[in-house]
Amino acid sequence: MTAGVDFDFARWIASRRSSMDQQAREGIAYAYTGEQKFRRTLAAARPVTIAIEATTRLWRDVARAELLGSAVKVSSQQFPRVYQAARTAGANLRVTVPTVFAAASPAIKVKALGTDDAPYLVVNLELAETLSDTELVAAIGHELGHIQNGHILYATALHYLSNSAAFFVRWVVQPAIMTLQAWSRRAEVTCDRASLLAVRDVDDTLAALVKLAMGSGAQAGFSVEEYLRDLPDPKRGLGRYAELFRANPYVPKRVMALRAFADSAYYAMATGADPSGRPSAPDVDRRVADIISVF
Repeated sequence: MTAGVDFDFARWIASRRSSMDQQAREGIAYAYTGEQKFRRTLAAARPVTIAIEATTRLWRDVARAELLGSAVKVSSQQFPRVYQAARTAGANLRVTVPTVFAAASPAIKVKALGTDDAPYLVVNLELAETLSDTELVAAIGHELGHIQNGHILYATALHYLSNSAAFFVRWVVQPAIMTLQAWSRRAEVTCDRASLLAVRDVDDTLAALVKLAMGSGAQAGFSVEEYLRDLPDPKRGLGRYAELFRANPYVPKRVMALRAFADSAYYAMATGADPSGRPSAPDVDRRVADIISVF
């Protein structure tokens, strides 16, 4: 009997590893190569590795209970809009949806946190109410993109370095934050693509992107194009230096990068359109690298 249990457990582990490997392959297919290359350098950044180790302990011992203790687990009965949006995004991206929680934390909009083998998805209910059903799928799809592409430990470390720096060795904090921010600006490009693939509608995906950038200030019926038109040029003036201290590229850059991906041969094939004459993935990534560069 014991041997049977051991065999079943080993088979479950193998099945789980196979599922995670398949998810990773799906992510690699659309991921921004600039993010993948930058991530390979993180393992050599000592402040980052120390921060990852500390974050894992913090999450296990304190942070998970603090974050989820006042949250409500989402189900088909509890917050069914969020539940259905998560299921739709997961199915379209071929990602196993983690446990989803609804929370009122002002520090969280929609975020995947935890560890690679045990991620959680947290959705801010106030913000969710400003999103249409399709926009909610886009917002959750973005976070599932982080899970699919193995970003969770780095994203969780950056979140807690930025919000709970007192838990970390002081000399580690700022170098780790700046390095992870540089990675995150690239990772957001990858996950904006996941958002679009979850929805298959450029306008709804861009609307969700802008509303998330605006937070609870987003109002129903606002125009994405008017919002973008009123923003300053992100590559002019002193503002471009401030981007070095941001985890996200400026919104106009994200919009341009996502539109470039939406015009690609890969996206055309994913949506059943004719890919003939459309830019290849390397061509799109070269264009995106120019779009999101700070200087």
